Amino acid sequence: MPVEMTRQRFEELVSDALDQVPPEFAEAMDNVVVLVEDRNEEEPDILGLYHGIALTERSHDYGGVLPDRISIYREPILAICDTEDDVVEEVLITVVHEIAHHFGIDDARLHELGWA
Repeated sequence: MPVEMTRQRFEELVSDALDQVPPEFAEAMDNVVVLVEDRNEEEPDILGLYHGIALTERSHDYGGVLPDRISIYREPILAICDTEDDVVEEVLITVVHEIAHHFGIDDARLHELGWA
């Protein structure tokens, strides 16, 4: 049974997950914003999505662009969780997963690291 949770509480959990990112990674994040959305219209079951140019793909002429976005999708995460503790864990995994994409780490490497 999906967890019932207010949007405000879910946003707090995303904020808490961001607070757990090691400082050296948080400081290295460049031109990126993290947003909570209800769901992705094109792929309604995905939990998160990185939209942007990974740090490893930016060249010397990178600049003057809108911030990259990390979208965390509330409804699909709540749908797969049974308890608030499950939501906390899934939000953390999803946030770390999408931040890794910002740093140029692909899904195969995330799987090797246990974050897929």
